[in-house]
Amino acid sequence: MKLVTYLSNATERTGVIVGDRIMDLERAHAISKGVALQCSALPAEMNAFLRLGQLALSDVQSLISWFSMAESSEQQGVSVPVEGTKLCAPVPHPTSMRDGYAFRQHVEAARRNRGVDMIPEFDEIPIFYFTNHQAVFGPGDIQVQELHCDKLDFELECAIVIGKQGRNIKASEADSYIAGLMVMNDWSARTLQMKEMMLNLGPAKGKDFATSIGPWLVTLDELADTITSTPNGNQYDLAMSTHVNGTLVSTGNVKDMSWTFAQIIERASYGVTLYPGDVIGSGTCGTGCFLELNGSKVFDPAWWLKPGDVVTCTIDRLGELTNEVTLVTSY
Repeated sequence: MKLVTYLSNATERTGVIVGDRIMDLERAHAISKGVALQCSALPAEMNAFLRLGQLALSDVQSLISWFSMAESSEQQGVSVPVEGTKLCAPVPHPTSMRDGYAFRQHVEAARRNRGVDMIPEFDEIPIFYFTNHQAVFGPGDIQVQELHCDKLDFELECAIVIGKQGRNIKASEADSYIAGLMVMNDWSARTLQMKEMMLNLGPAKGKDFATSIGPWLVTLDELADTITSTPNGNQYDLAMSTHVNGTLVSTGNVKDMSWTFAQIIERASYGVTLYPGDVIGSGTCGTGCFLELNGSKVFDPAWWLKPGDVVTCTIDRLGELTNEVTLVTSY
């Protein structure tokens, strides 16, 4: 399933993609007749939907079958066309947002470009940091201010959303806590980031202004043929790419993560409860940002983003996430 949050009369609502339409989950559940459903209702807000867990996902499958056979008038009453409808971030209000550091190629290249050796601790723990879960965007404009534009960068990532509550989760069980996957772009203001990290704390202001996710949340049943099970959790064979103003600048694959999402969940949940609606990013894939590409002299002179640039991050089966950089000069 492809779960979305979309705007209807300026209100965020939860839906699922069915063909070329978005079926509204709350409205479809309310009018469907003769359908065996397990939840008394489906909420219009994504976090509330995720808290219902597998029962809600089962109901969505049943509603998709009902919708496909429903009269046209019934379909029209509970759905909108995908084309022309404003998509928000699939999870527009994450309960928390962590970002990992799981791709060895990116870490090695970034350190090599700074003239330092590969850090051995990379192989010891699947590290992550907390980013700003209140600055989340879906497809569309990314608003930045003047200081962000000094070496503004994209970061091509994959993200998961936690689908059920858990604490001290073992990697061997962690994949069952994943509601789905989505594309993620961790926007980065490099001059701000590098200055503050000289103090060995962060990243903070260099990354707290925008993270985009979307265009939808893809449940694991749609990705079964891409999954390789390992003792350390699932690997996903999903090609990744980024285009800037139509030019291909980055390629990768989710399966190249040196730490699996299951291992990151195990680390993140140690002594801490994870909740439905928590978002966890993979970290940047190899070649997945201008910082790495410029340092490796792939682009010389260096290429950084500027207002008006259009960035499209794509992951096979997860969709295209397109954003335009927009400079905000009045507040």
